[in-house]
Amino acid sequence: MAVIKPFKGVRPPKELVEQVASRPYDVLNSEEARAEAAGNDKSLYHIIKPEIDFPVGTDEHDESVYVKAAENFQMFQDKGWLLQDEKENYYIYAQTMNGKTQYGLVVGAYVPDYMNGIIKKHELTRRDKEEDRMKHVRVNNANIEPVFFAYPDSAVLDALVRKYTAQKPEYDFIAPGDGFGHTFWVVDEEQDIAVVTEEFAKMPALYIADGHHRSAAAALVGAEKAKQNPNHRGDEEYNYFMAVCFPANQLTIIDYNRVVKDLNGLTADEFLNKVRTHFIVEEKGTEIYAPEALHNFALYLEGKWYSLTAKEGTYDDHDPIGVLDVTISSNLILDEVLGLKDLRSDKRIDFVGGIRGLGELKRRVDSGEMKVALALYPVSMKQLMDIADTGNIMPPKTTWFEPKLRSGLVIHKLS
Repeated sequence: MAVIKPFKGVRPPKELVEQVASRPYDVLNSEEARAEAAGNDKSLYHIIKPEIDFPVGTDEHDESVYVKAAENFQMFQDKGWLLQDEKENYYIYAQTMNGKTQYGLVVGAYVPDYMNGIIKKHELTRRDKEEDRMKHVRVNNANIEPVFFAYPDSAVLDALVRKYTAQKPEYDFIAPGDGFGHTFWVVDEEQDIAVVTEEFAKMPALYIADGHHRSAAAALVGAEKAKQNPNHRGDEEYNYFMAVCFPANQLTIIDYNRVVKDLNGLTADEFLNKVRTHFIVEEKGTEIYAPEALHNFALYLEGKWYSLTAKEGTYDDHDPIGVLDVTISSNLILDEVLGLKDLRSDKRIDFVGGIRGLGELKRRVDSGEMKVALALYPVSMKQLMDIADTGNIMPPKTTWFEPKLRSGLVIHKLS
């Protein structure tokens, strides 16, 4: 059963939240962060992308860059741009995109729950990315950015969230750039805090939706601190890391698509003929075509869109991994026809989040940068949870969640 706790959040004053809040560290590069933070000393990018305070071209993994993150975090607190709450609270963080709002509870998730599998994963992590975030957590002694969890639906928690969201929020703003709404409340009544803790204690599992590397890094640093403390008790703050937990029924996974630089030596006709071995191929013309259901794909090649429907017998509906469209397309198109064996490292392929639209796939092919594009029908939350529950791992680049969590609304210190 899931263990969580409230914590004394470190947060910006109301009047500064829009200046402090930022996009997550991993959705933009150093140049983009530098541009977004231009003229704003209070931007969280000075902590999560501190290379922007160095000359252009500075290695973001240089030791001095991590040190600068910690210096800036302390400076933000010294100047009152970040203030720590006096008591332990839970928090509610709502995101609104395209008229749809999802409500997450911000909690301290339990490090041992990550280690023993109560917090379930669906993706592999890369050690170099883990180590980067571990250094950031160590040097700041804090989880500066949250991870994104899903939890099994709970009518009790839904009612509690409604109670607070009927009240005036602590923060309420529209983020520049994406136009998404971000709203925040403090759950500070002791009886309500107890209800949240008790309801999570009834849950057999929590699910990482987004932020596998941040989750791994936060948990590994917590475990390190436990090992290094000769007087470790188990209730220290480092035994917890910050997560925003949303009910699974509120979350939507959007498509995560593929573009490939070449046809592996084939002509367009030869490529399509090979694809026909496992798929029913229908030409759809020049208007953008989107996949209509599971096992239906959209292909863009030489100015034309095609519908590909996987033939019966090419997948196993009883295999939680084999039934995924990302598995079908990876095995039968990317590997078998295009010779792409390792999607994590092959430079011939790139991945495009569905938030950019299928027009982005067309643009990249029409520009000559890429030769062919493949659009997939999105994975469902049920598929994600089934895979995590069975201890399986999804193929690379399977899920894309939007909106992304805004960083800087609340921070969790490890001591």
